[in-house]
Amino acid sequence: MLRAGRRYDVCHVAFRLIMSPDLAQQLLLKTLLPLALLIAAGGIWPRWQSGISIVGLRGEINRLVLNFFAPMLFFAAGAAATVDLSILQVPLVLGLATLFGLGLSALLLFHTPLGRGLSNPARGAIMLASGFGNVLFFGYPFLTTVFGESGARYPFFADMLATTPLVWSLGVWIAFRCGKHTEHASFLSMWLRLPPVWGFAAGIAVNLSGVALDPLVEAARWAGSPTIPLMLFVLGLTIPWQDLRPQKAVFIALSIKLALMPLLALGIALAWPGKLTEPGEAGVLEAAMPTMVMVIALADRFGLDTRLAGLIMGWSTLAGLVTLPFWLVVVKGLAT
Repeated sequence: MLRAGRRYDVCHVAFRLIMSPDLAQQLLLKTLLPLALLIAAGGIWPRWQSGISIVGLRGEINRLVLNFFAPMLFFAAGAAATVDLSILQVPLVLGLATLFGLGLSALLLFHTPLGRGLSNPARGAIMLASGFGNVLFFGYPFLTTVFGESGARYPFFADMLATTPLVWSLGVWIAFRCGKHTEHASFLSMWLRLPPVWGFAAGIAVNLSGVALDPLVEAARWAGSPTIPLMLFVLGLTIPWQDLRPQKAVFIALSIKLALMPLLALGIALAWPGKLTEPGEAGVLEAAMPTMVMVIALADRFGLDTRLAGLIMGWSTLAGLVTLPFWLVVVKGLAT
């Protein structure tokens, strides 16, 4: 009993050293509480505004964000970011962890009893929900709170150099093969037609050119600021609140997305030459993000099991509010 008590005291002291009261308060008040309020607002809104089409509203907000707000925000992020080789660790760690998540889910669903009785559209939804995380809309407020101003650049590089290329190549291929649809996908052309890609490329070009365009960058950042609140609101609209019943598919996806993917990412970051750096920590935390909203759009477009995708996204979002602080404690503990 004495030894157990000592172990508890050591763990308690270690937690307090790693997660300082100030950081814990900032995470709660500046990140987790606003995230929860925006998601809850999206869930409550259809009950206040009866008669509106949730699908139509979600589609209009998505189009507005994709074609205007997000390109502005990506331009500002690319133009203002400190670009160096160390930042490439973030998309590399995240990209490898994403490939691992997709591969493991495919193995379990197609070659073990866990996938028995599931349709291909259901398997495709589970695979996408297991591999692709909300690296920007969760990652930006979370990493900015944890790392300060330097943390603001990580989600954009993670999204542009890892998540977005994988979503619009391997992700679309999975949806194309598993879904019931009449689409004829051209992966490269779809990715190159995304306005945020061009916004980010223009921002990086301005950054590397050395041209002083600070007023333009600030204006673009201000114009793009509604991106994250709007997409969190859409996340609340999308979660099937009335149908949040746990099932086998949810357990599979959450185990991979919130536990095994960040665990592998941590192993990669620790294997990196030298000590665990801030970009390495950011890569692990990005790998731990809950399921991304884009999974629903792919499910809609390619005829996957949209209800199941929404169910997994809802559970991963709620669970992520708990697991993200846990992974933060882990990486901070290993970095000290």
